[in-house]
Amino acid sequence: MSEGRTTAAAITAKAVASFEDCGDPRLRELMQALVSHLHAFAAEVELGEDEWRSLIDALTATGRITDERRQEFILWSDVLGLSMLVDALVRPPDGATESTVLGPFYMPGAPLRAYGESMAEEPAGTPAWVHGRVLSNRGEPIAGAELDVWQNGADRMYAVQRPEAPEDHLRGRYRTLDDGSFAFVAVRPVPYPIPHDGPVGQMLAATGRHPWRPAHLHLIVRADGFRSVVTHIFDSASEYLDSDAVFAVKPSLVRSFVERSADDPERPPGIEGPWASLELELVLTPGADTGNVLDPGRTA
Repeated sequence: MSEGRTTAAAITAKAVASFEDCGDPRLRELMQALVSHLHAFAAEVELGEDEWRSLIDALTATGRITDERRQEFILWSDVLGLSMLVDALVRPPDGATESTVLGPFYMPGAPLRAYGESMAEEPAGTPAWVHGRVLSNRGEPIAGAELDVWQNGADRMYAVQRPEAPEDHLRGRYRTLDDGSFAFVAVRPVPYPIPHDGPVGQMLAATGRHPWRPAHLHLIVRADGFRSVVTHIFDSASEYLDSDAVFAVKPSLVRSFVERSADDPERPPGIEGPWASLELELVLTPGADTGNVLDPGRTA
């Protein structure tokens, strides 16, 4: 007597049950849910073997292109909206500056720079004087807070994308003064395309999506006794604010850069020619980090 044909539901049930003996309850929950949803996706779209092989090839290519300067897996997470979904699932503390995606170009260990010092190791665009204060949600200044800042230049590239660029170009860490104030010289950011010469770019082209991001600065703000914030500051005059390739724009993070002339009497020392200024108030709330923020020593 022949046995009945194995069904898709039976395969899923067996795969889910294989994790029952996992001693870590959270890991068991994650793996069983992953298998259930992954199998449900394949069944819903009736995934063909050739399509399955294409997915495997894309993951293989992603691993090959990922290195210490480029994180294609994070890029996949970003363009599929997963990074922002995870961000949205973490309820922001009341009154804190809103968070957004880390992005694929963060590198720990940026140099600690002096108050008002420039991040540009070589000419990189219109100088931007960025200044303001880091405050608690009660409005109290936070002394000794750290701003870990990185950005692209007028060439639309981050230093990690340019092997010939100085390693510390357009990135730096700054400490707030006793009154919570900070200042540094950046360059006015410009829109740029995320890397689209790899598997992620192939997907975007195949699906009719563009790879562009609006102009922004990246910041991680940290202080002892407060919850860290990973965030962007977007230029309100930028293109692509309504169609960011990684869905990271939040209205509260859109700010105005003020254009200044070369002879402006408020021009800070060391800035030549036309420049811009940006004033920021960054707010942290008391508490400990919840594991969703990179610490300075962790690799991206």
